[in-house]
Amino acid sequence: MSQIPTLDIRRFDSDRAAFVADLGAAYREWGFCGIRGHGVTDELIQGAYDASRDFFALPEAIKMKYHQPGTGGARGYTPFGIETAKDSQYPDLKEFWHVGREIARDSQYADIMAENLWPTEVPQFKQYLYGLYSALDSLGSKVLSALALHIGLPENYFADKTHYGNSILRPIHYPEITNPDVPNVRSGAHEDINFITLLVGASAAGLQVLSRKGEWIDFTADADTIVVNIGDMLQRLSNHVYPSTTHRVVNPMGENARKPRYSIPFFLHPNPDFLIKTLPQCISAENPDRYPEPITGHEYLMERLREIKLV
Repeated sequence: MSQIPTLDIRRFDSDRAAFVADLGAAYREWGFCGIRGHGVTDELIQGAYDASRDFFALPEAIKMKYHQPGTGGARGYTPFGIETAKDSQYPDLKEFWHVGREIARDSQYADIMAENLWPTEVPQFKQYLYGLYSALDSLGSKVLSALALHIGLPENYFADKTHYGNSILRPIHYPEITNPDVPNVRSGAHEDINFITLLVGASAAGLQVLSRKGEWIDFTADADTIVVNIGDMLQRLSNHVYPSTTHRVVNPMGENARKPRYSIPFFLHPNPDFLIKTLPQCISAENPDRYPEPITGHEYLMERLREIKLV
């Protein structure tokens, strides 16, 4: 494949074997794939972006009411200058908000998965952001079903391993860049922590993916496409059969630098107590087990949050 493919997920119902083969091939080569035909409505996506813009436009003092120091930014607002890509000396040029799964407060996961915060200054925020959370959670489950079949697992293998996943929807604001000589970038080169990431829309170009040849490839998807990529937890579970590919968001040049950028990725996680233990289907003489010691999803998440300076 000379470029990252875009596939129509409706083929999972109409042409399943071929779709599964194409999706698996895309992930083995790139760790990334564009998904269209996903059924997430334009009204929901636009509503989520509008609500996010309205929140980020609020005065700093109001936004900081929703910042919870010491929680790793698990819920609510995280201001500029905190998150830093692993091994980078400069923090990313972004602020963001975290929406998590709504669960019963007597759930076994309640001590790990905090209650959501909702900004009262933007009354439509919860409706659109949690609506988008639910839609992307459902779409992600369908992508995982197809991937399970490609691995040689039952279609529903991931269903009871992600239904209480500590997944996060993250509206992000990258402000306009007024100093072109700043050493920071909007999002430093990194790999995602989770199982898969679903990125719906972006108001400006900037996403780049590192190819196997070591070249940075621009990937600006069409408006009807959701970008879905493999994260480190799934790379570990699959013994690197499906790579978690390095990517970044670069600073634009010229007049485009004076335009803000918004994006809303959804990070699909396994249940906190899911044991990430290498799948036997992904171990062979040519690809021996890289991770003989398993780790739970929550333990792995906390390790990585420390690395990127969120905790």
